[in-house]
Parts: sequence; C-alpha cells; structure tokens
Amino acid sequence: MCNNEDHDLSWRVIGLAIEVHRQLGPGLLERVYEECLCYELQQAGIPFLRQSRLPLRYKATELNCGFLIDLVIDNSLIVEIKSVDQILPVHEAQLLTHLRLSRIPLGLLMNFNTAVLKDGIRRRRV
Repeated sequence: MCNNEDHDLSWRVIGLAIEVHRQLGPGLLERVYEECLCYELQQAGIPFLRQSRLPLRYKATELNCGFLIDLVIDNSLIVEIKSVDQILPVHEAQLLTHLRLSRIPLGLLMNFNTAVLKDGIRRRRV
C-alpha cells in the first residue's frame, strides 16, 4: 500500500512531466522527454536514478536479464516513459513487472505522444 508521501510524490512528478510536455509537445523521442524530466526533477531537488538496472532473483541467484527502469524516483516511485501512438498491454505489463521485481509499490506509465499528457498517464500499484 502506498503512503501519502508516495502519493504526493507521484503528483509532483506528474506536474513536472506536464511542464515538460507543455514546453515540447508530442512527437519527440522517449530519451528527449526523459532527459527533460530528469532536468526538472533535479531542479526540484527530487532524488532519482536514471536507467537503473533491475536484476532478476531466480532460485537464490541474482541474474542480469537486461531489465532497465527509466526512472526510479526517491526509491519509492517508478516512471516508465513512452512516446508511442497508444499505450499497449505490453507497456503496462513492463511497468507491473518492474514494480513486482523491484518491490516498489507505485509506478507511472507516461506516454508523451498525446495532445494532452494527462490522457497518456497510467498509475499502477502492486
């Protein structure tokens, strides 16, 4: 279960993402939105990790299966950034997998390729 601080943090991150989208609009590459969102997070003093590796624990062994999380924010929120025509079930499955494996309870899937960013945001909990 997410606490109020995690909930507040997710709203702060959404606000920063909306600012990025207002400045850039849709149609750019994911890495551009990621770079700009990282800039906004840094300016806001919010700690984050970018392109964080996520190992898989299998039978007491840690395996590097190539999982990368776009952003881990304050060790309590995962953000996956997309710039696609529409969010597909595979995108949501990716976020849920990252949440489950990392044991971080709250995640945001953000599709910047929308006219209004709020239409491209999905919040998920595990």
